Amino acid sequence: MRFAVAERDAALAGAAGEVLAKRAGAEQIRAGWPGGDPAGVDAVWRVLAEVGVVAALVPESGDGTGTGLGPGSGLGLDENALPPLMEALGRSGLPVPAAETVAVGAPLLAAAGVPRLAEVLTGSALLTASLAEGAPVPFATRAELFVVRAGDRLRLYERAEVRIEPVGSVDGSRGLARVVAPADGGLPLAEGPDAVAVSWRRGVLATSALLVGLAERMLGLTVAHVKERRQFGVPVGSFQAVKHALADVELAVRFARPAVLAAGWAQAAGGPEAAVRTSMAKALASDAARLAARTALQCHGAIGYTTEYELHLYAKRAWALAADWGGPAEHRELIARALGLAPAG
Repeated sequence: MRFAVAERDAALAGAAGEVLAKRAGAEQIRAGWPGGDPAGVDAVWRVLAEVGVVAALVPESGDGTGTGLGPGSGLGLDENALPPLMEALGRSGLPVPAAETVAVGAPLLAAAGVPRLAEVLTGSALLTASLAEGAPVPFATRAELFVVRAGDRLRLYERAEVRIEPVGSVDGSRGLARVVAPADGGLPLAEGPDAVAVSWRRGVLATSALLVGLAERMLGLTVAHVKERRQFGVPVGSFQAVKHALADVELAVRFARPAVLAAGWAQAAGGPEAAVRTSMAKALASDAARLAARTALQCHGAIGYTTEYELHLYAKRAWALAADWGGPAEHRELIARALGLAPAG
C-alpha cells in the first residue's frame, strides 16, 4: 500500500508552512518562555487560525454558532490531515497547543455545539487539553479553556472555574500547570471509553507528527552546521563518524514519517488496527526525535548546549513531547498487549 497526502491536506499544511516560515522564527519561540512576551506567539496563532489550521477537523457546519458555514466554520477534514499539518507546526517550533486544540479540543467542542468554539477557531481564545488524569496540562498557564478528563468523561472548563498550579518543565515554553477542576462543574463534552479513546488517539497522532517535524528541523540545523564548521582544515561534516550519525537520524525520520501517515489513515478509516498503528507511530517518532536531539548536540559540540543557540529550543521541545501522550515504552507495551505478547494486566 502506498500512502500519499491528499491534495487538500497538503494545501492546508503548505499554507501553514508559509505562515510559519515568515512569522515563526527563534524570536517568537523564545517569547513563549517565562519572562518573554507571548503576544507575538498569539499573533502567529491567530494568522494560522485564519488559514484554517485550528478548524481542520471541525465539520464544515461546525462553527459553534448554529449558523452553518461562514467565518469560524470548519474545514471538514479527517485525521489524514493531521500528519502533514502537525509536521509543519513541529518543524517551526512555535509554542502553541497545536495537538491539544486542533486534534482534540476543537472537534470535541464542535460535536457538543459549544458556542465558544467560534472564538477558538479564530484564535481569540486559547484552548488546551489533557486526557491523562492528574497530569500537568500543557499551556495551562496561558489558556482560557480547558478540556479535562475525569474517568470516562471529558468536560470543558473556563479559566475562572479551575485552580492553576504551575509546574516546571524541561521546555519552559509549554507553560505546564496542574489544573484542579470541580467534578460537578464545567460543560460535558463526551462520555464513554470509546469517545475518550478517539480523542486520545488523535492527540497521540498529532504529537507524533510534531515530533517528526522537530526531528527534521534539528537534522537540518545540524547538517548546515557541519558543512560550515571546520577542523583540521576540512568541514566536520566530511568525517565518517559525523556522516554515519546523521544518516542514522535521517533513517529514523524516514521510518517514523510513514508510520505516522499510516496511523492517520487507520484513524480516519475507523479500523480495528488504529490503536496499534497510533502507538507504533508515537514510539517511532519519539525515538527519532530523541536521536535527532542527541546527535545534534554531539555534532554541534559546546555551542549546542548554549541557551543563545536555537538548537536547545527544539531539543527541549522534543524531550517534552516524547514523554507526553504516552512515552515510547508505554506505547510499546500497548502494542505488545494488543499482539498478545504481554500480560493483559
